[in-house]
Amino acid sequence: MARPSKGLSTRAVHGGESRQKPFHAVTNPVVQTATYVFRDSQERIDYESAPEDREEYGRYGNPTMAVAERKIAELEGGEEAALFSSGMNAFTSVLLAMLSSGAHVIVMDECYRRSRQFCRQILPRYGIDVSFVETNNYEQLEQTITKKTRLIISESPTNPYLNVIDMERITDIAKQHRVKVLIDGTFATPYNQRPLDFGIDLVLHSATKYLGGHNDLLAGAVVGNKMLISALREFRDITGGIVDPHCAYLLIRGMKTFALRMAQHNHNGMEIAHYLEKHPRIKQVYYPGLESHRNHDIARRQMSGFGGVVSFEVDGDMEATIRFIDQVKIPYIAPSLGGVESLIEQPAIMSFYEMTKEERLEIGIKDELVRFSVGIENAEDLIADLDQALGKI
Repeated sequence: MARPSKGLSTRAVHGGESRQKPFHAVTNPVVQTATYVFRDSQERIDYESAPEDREEYGRYGNPTMAVAERKIAELEGGEEAALFSSGMNAFTSVLLAMLSSGAHVIVMDECYRRSRQFCRQILPRYGIDVSFVETNNYEQLEQTITKKTRLIISESPTNPYLNVIDMERITDIAKQHRVKVLIDGTFATPYNQRPLDFGIDLVLHSATKYLGGHNDLLAGAVVGNKMLISALREFRDITGGIVDPHCAYLLIRGMKTFALRMAQHNHNGMEIAHYLEKHPRIKQVYYPGLESHRNHDIARRQMSGFGGVVSFEVDGDMEATIRFIDQVKIPYIAPSLGGVESLIEQPAIMSFYEMTKEERLEIGIKDELVRFSVGIENAEDLIADLDQALGKI
């Protein structure tokens, strides 16, 4: 795929937008309507042969949403993008649109809890076979592929240990077996990594996170070639998982500052990772920008930055980790990531609280694990806050 002619920040501001907007406005308007009128019956008949020229009904599209889709496609370097009501809706729509009864899908095992649940609990109800393979175990991956395998799924970096998939290797394996690959690029964003450049078929984003960037919207996006995205849109037209115009407007506004925010997220993430790695009360830091990370070499080869999520283990037990988190003053204790505000969580009592300790350990969630979504505050202030909190455990 050809490299874009303009820089990322320029594309974040202007990408996907018409030069001349309605009412001579600088910003794209919120087209707050559920349905669209036709002048006469002939215009409705003509619409069938040229549906891209206008909209018909809000579930099938909206001018504000279309701008957001085009902007995301430009940022990711894809032909087209489709927006959905959430990242999970985007994920489930890809699988249900591409897979049918009797098909087989392979999932790298380190992934978002709800993605794992959907694949393990929901897909088998529809006769879809699912195999989980160890993340970055490419020999196991290739051995697991069958004649019925249709899709390989992974995050990169993964949640929560930030392992980085070797895009070239997974693409080579998939092409040999004529299998499609879906990469969830939410943690990396197109600022740091563009999977389509490596031959990946589809890239998924929880636009709730870094693309929106302000913890104030829910949306998901899938980027790829025109044929695949058209099929996804057709599925969305039927199932109705669409974003509303105001949400699309907030997403467009958030993406205007995307490149600026990501530069600060990357800077803060690296500074905090280096600080934590040297602290005596921290056992282990997981950040692909550190030489100690198991996938550092891969990350350096295919990423231009390493993001704003830093995971680490406190040198202590469940209670010591709780005391640490309760002492921080700047980050909010909350799930999610990718916003301008720093968020911190202890996965064992947040996303995985309903599991037993044994069940959590089976999927690698330790009591002392912390996931820190670093915002765009001053790095020295965040470090000072972490330092005082660690000093109290």
